[in-house]
Amino acid sequence: MLLLLKPRWKSSLVQTMGVHRKRHLLFSLYSTMLSTGSLPDLQELCRVVSHGTGSLDDMEASLNQFKVPFTSPLVSEVIDSCRNDAPTRRLLRFFLWSRKSLDFDVEDEDFNCAIRVFAEKKDFTALDILISDLGKECRAMETSTFSVVAKTLVKLGREEEALGIFKNLEKLKCPQDNVTVTAIVSALCEKGHAKKAEGVVWHHKDKISGVERCIYRSLLYGWSVQENVKAARRIIKEMKSAGVMPDHLCYTTLLRCICKRNLKANPSGLVPEAFNVMMEMRTYGILPTSIDYNILLSCLVRTRRVKESLRILDTMRKAGCSSDWVSYYLVARVLYLTGRFGKGKQIVDKMIEEGLVPERKFFYDLIGVLCGVERVKYALELFELMKKSSLGNYGPVYDLLIPKLCRGGDFAKGRELWNEATSLGVTLQCSVDVLDPTITEVFKPVRKVEEKCSIGDCSTPKTRARTTKTRGKQYHCKKKKQHKKRKKKAA
Repeated sequence: MLLLLKPRWKSSLVQTMGVHRKRHLLFSLYSTMLSTGSLPDLQELCRVVSHGTGSLDDMEASLNQFKVPFTSPLVSEVIDSCRNDAPTRRLLRFFLWSRKSLDFDVEDEDFNCAIRVFAEKKDFTALDILISDLGKECRAMETSTFSVVAKTLVKLGREEEALGIFKNLEKLKCPQDNVTVTAIVSALCEKGHAKKAEGVVWHHKDKISGVERCIYRSLLYGWSVQENVKAARRIIKEMKSAGVMPDHLCYTTLLRCICKRNLKANPSGLVPEAFNVMMEMRTYGILPTSIDYNILLSCLVRTRRVKESLRILDTMRKAGCSSDWVSYYLVARVLYLTGRFGKGKQIVDKMIEEGLVPERKFFYDLIGVLCGVERVKYALELFELMKKSSLGNYGPVYDLLIPKLCRGGDFAKGRELWNEATSLGVTLQCSVDVLDPTITEVFKPVRKVEEKCSIGDCSTPKTRARTTKTRGKQYHCKKKKQHKKRKKKAA
C-alpha cells in the first residue's frame, strides 16, 4: 500500500524515458503533419487498424485501398495513436504491412518506437519478431528501447531472454555502458533476481562508474524482495567499503526486508531489530521518518500486537518524529480488529485534534472494518467525522451503511441516510428495495447456548473414552490429596 516506497532509481529512469518519449512524439507528429497534410486520413487509418472488422487479411486489404503516401513518421504516428485501442496482433500486422508498402524502409527511430509500444503491451511474440528483424537488418537499438524491453521481459518471467539481449547489445549497435547496465540490473532486481544482477555487475565493474549508488540500491532492493537479510546486510557493508555511504532510501529498504522476514519467522523480534536499524541510521546522521515507523507498524498490525503498536506512537512523539495519518490509521485499525473500539475512537479523535487531514482511504477502510465486526454505531460516528472533513465522494460509504443498517433491522436510520444522500446529489449503487422491510431480510444474531454433556450423550466412542480418561485422572488426583492429608494428621 502506502508503506511500500517507490525507489528513486525507478522514478528517475521512468522520468528520463518519459522525456525521451515526449520529444519523439512531438517530432513524429510534426513530421506526419508535413508528410500527410491531412488529419482525416490519419484518423481513417487509425479507425481501420483499431476498430476495423474482419480478419487480419481483411484489414490488410482495406489498407491497400488507401492512396495516402505512407512515410516512416506516419507509420510511427499510427502505431502510437492506436496503442491503447488496437489489439497487438492488428498493430503488428499493420507494421509488417507498412514495411512492405513504403517506398523506402522504416527509419531506426520509428522502428525503435514500435518495439517500445509492443514492449509496453507485453507482447513477447511481437518483440521477438521485431528484435530479430532489427538484428538481421543491422539496425541500431536505442538505450531507452533496451530499458523498456528488459523490464518487460523480466516481468513476463523471461529474464534469460533479457540477459541474452544484453549480452548481444553490440550486435544490435547498442553500447554496453552504465545506462544499459543500470537498466538490466534494475529490471532483474525489481522481480527479485538479485543473484543474476550481481553477476552482471561483477562482469561489468568497469562500466558502472558514476552510477554505483543506483546499482547498490537496486541490489539491495532485489535481496529485500527475497527477504534475504544476510545478503542485504552484505550489500550495505560493500557500499561502505566502496566509499558509497548508504542513504535513507537504503536503510528504509533494509528495514522493510528485516520486518518482512521477522513477520513470518520471528514476530517477537520485530521491534528490537527495527530499532537496531534505526539506531544505526542515527549514527550516520540519518533520522528515521514516519515512513520507517509505518513499515514497522504495518507488520505489528498484521500480527495483532496492540500494546507494541501503541508504544510506537509514543516513541515517535518522544523522538521528535511527527506521525502522519497512516500511522494513526494503522493503530486504529488494529484496535478495531481486536475489539478495542473505545480506544480506537480516541486515537482517531487525537489525530483530528493534531490537525491531520487523512485521505478518503482512511475512512473507507476503517468504516469497512467496523461494519465487518458488526459495530455500525462506531462506523456512523466515523462517517460523521468524514463529512466534517469535507473530503467528498461519500457514495461508497452510503452504499455500505444503508444495506448494513437495514439488514440489521434499523430501517429508520437507513431511510435517513438514503434521504441525506439524495439531498446531497450522491448517486447510490444500492437498490431502494433495501429500505422495504417486506423485501429485505433482517439477520438477528443467535446466541449460542452451551450445554453440559454427560458421558452417555457423547456422540462417538472416542469422545466417551477421552471424557472417561479425564474424569479418571481427576478422581486419582483427589485420592492422592486425601492420602497426603491423612499422613500429615498421623505425623
